[in-house]
Amino acid sequence: QVQLVENGGGLVQAGGSLRLSCAASGRTFSSYDMGWFRQAPGKEREFVASISFGGRSTTYASSVKGRFTISRDNAKNTVFLQMISLEPEDTAVYYCAAKRKRSGDMFANEYSYWGQGTQVTVSS
Repeated sequence: QVQLVENGGGLVQAGGSLRLSCAASGRTFSSYDMGWFRQAPGKEREFVASISFGGRSTTYASSVKGRFTISRDNAKNTVFLQMISLEPEDTAVYYCAAKRKRSGDMFANEYSYWGQGTQVTVSS
């Protein structure tokens, strides 16, 4: 069982930066692949980024590649999403998620555990 709590959302102007964090409970955090997803009003939840359990492999949605960076600190049971050059289109509730499966990084239904989400609003 893993409990996830996101922090770091807020209101930022276009071109600005935010760093999201997701703290996980439990002793087995380092065995989980982690992902960030987002959901804008009226839209489906979409994949943003993922990182393998050891941190060696990352995957990004094309819409955020080069602007967002996912990382993790297994000693602190935390995964991060550094976001720069934010655009109004990045406005959404951002969720972190955890999975044990070593596949399906981009698919929400492959993840077993989810946080409650944190709101990111980018003004133009």
